[in-house]
Amino acid sequence: MRDTVLFLDTTLRDGEQTPGVSFHLDDKVAFARALEALGVDMIEAGFAGASPGDFEAVRAVARTVKTGVCSLARCVEADIRAAAEALREAAKPRIHVFIATSPLHRAAKLGMNREQVLDAAVRGVRLARSLCADVEFSCEDATRTETDFLYQVCRAAVEAGATTINIPDTVGYAAVGEYGDLIASICREVAGERDIVISTHCHNDLGLAAATTLEAIRRGARQVECTINGLGERAGNASLDEIVMGLRTRRDIYGLRDNLNIHEIYRISRLAANLSGMEIPPNKAVVGANAFVHQSGIHQHGVLRERATYEIMKPEELGIPQGGVVLGKLSGRHALREHAQELGFELTEHELDRAFEKFKELADRKKDITERDVMAICREQVRGSHGLYRIHSFQIFSGNRMTATATVSLQRGADVITRADCGDGPVEACFHAVDQITGFKCKLESYQLRAVTEGEDALGEVTVRVSSEGITMLGKGVSTDIIEASCLAYLNAANRIIEARQEQEKAHQQETGV
Repeated sequence: MRDTVLFLDTTLRDGEQTPGVSFHLDDKVAFARALEALGVDMIEAGFAGASPGDFEAVRAVARTVKTGVCSLARCVEADIRAAAEALREAAKPRIHVFIATSPLHRAAKLGMNREQVLDAAVRGVRLARSLCADVEFSCEDATRTETDFLYQVCRAAVEAGATTINIPDTVGYAAVGEYGDLIASICREVAGERDIVISTHCHNDLGLAAATTLEAIRRGARQVECTINGLGERAGNASLDEIVMGLRTRRDIYGLRDNLNIHEIYRISRLAANLSGMEIPPNKAVVGANAFVHQSGIHQHGVLRERATYEIMKPEELGIPQGGVVLGKLSGRHALREHAQELGFELTEHELDRAFEKFKELADRKKDITERDVMAICREQVRGSHGLYRIHSFQIFSGNRMTATATVSLQRGADVITRADCGDGPVEACFHAVDQITGFKCKLESYQLRAVTEGEDALGEVTVRVSSEGITMLGKGVSTDIIEASCLAYLNAANRIIEARQEQEKAHQQETGV
């Protein structure tokens, strides 16, 4: 049995299925580079057959990195051929084919019996293997599949040419020991003495994704499929940082190696939060803001004497910056770029110019600029660098005895479009004016405002969830002005909806030839 655990990161595929998350193509390429720096063994870059946008994303990532790159594909010829084409320039390509195997999925989703599923799996793996030397096969909803049939399908996939067999806990259903037993039996009954890698893919519906993954590793799995910060559908996927630090912290139990550069964990964790718009819960294990914070006097006393009393990991090994204040008003453009890079931002020259301008404005009002200030400034520039529309200017007329009116000007290419509208308050008035300009009537599902920095002139961050005709997106905006932050957030979400709609139209045209 191998003594190295391989990491397949699926943030760009399964992570993007997080409600409200949509990565821009440039974001995916930048994130793939960060994954390569982290040292993951395989990047699942997308589902090439799902849409033209996914195809281009897989192809762009395949062209960019030297690490392994794979594309998901159903056991359908069109999907598999799309994956092979998108991966044509990859240094280490892999096609990852899957089909649902549980009785529930067979009946309710596929309308297929056992024999039909088995036949489709074999045909899919054979075709993939004819196009790519490295093929992974997954039984979707494996943990609710009859054990005898699961063995049968996996054995057939191996005979057809699969070299990695993935056993997904698709809905986070399995108990920890139960999943470990299943993996052990798959290692025994399917892999045997053959050089087959058994893989895990655990979801967090019951909060057990990391635990089931670690138990699977203990029982013989040698590849884990996971995401940064646990991004993914519903409650998310197993979180990479928790798994690797579980392996390393308890090496006495697992005794296994990995290929990760854990000093990059903090950086890529922040990058994932920045690009996805999904904040990291403060109490999240390993990378949360409170992970190495001690409030109890007893704990503080212990840590001051010996850190190991209450810390089982060293924050500096994870790349977590030590110290609060990072920059001052006399800091230059180069210093800002370096700190931005440490926080996971690879800013273009234009983005850096805008970020530095915002930084100087804030430095005139605040004595000290903290890491959170820098992160908020850079995040706003990255969010605002993509999208059809940008805010040019806005003006508000509002009071307790008058209807709020907003005049908003948005820039679209070289054009500036201005509209005015009313609302119950200045924020709603701005949103209505934006809707007029974009031509999309968006529904505000949720609105949240929080201070992300300290002081009287603290930066405020607005998070909105916006929907339009079945598409829902998150949007974020940061400013010392609450109205501006709200407008930025709403426009950020609207731009994402526009991009998603354009993607749908491209897919429809491709399917229909119209």
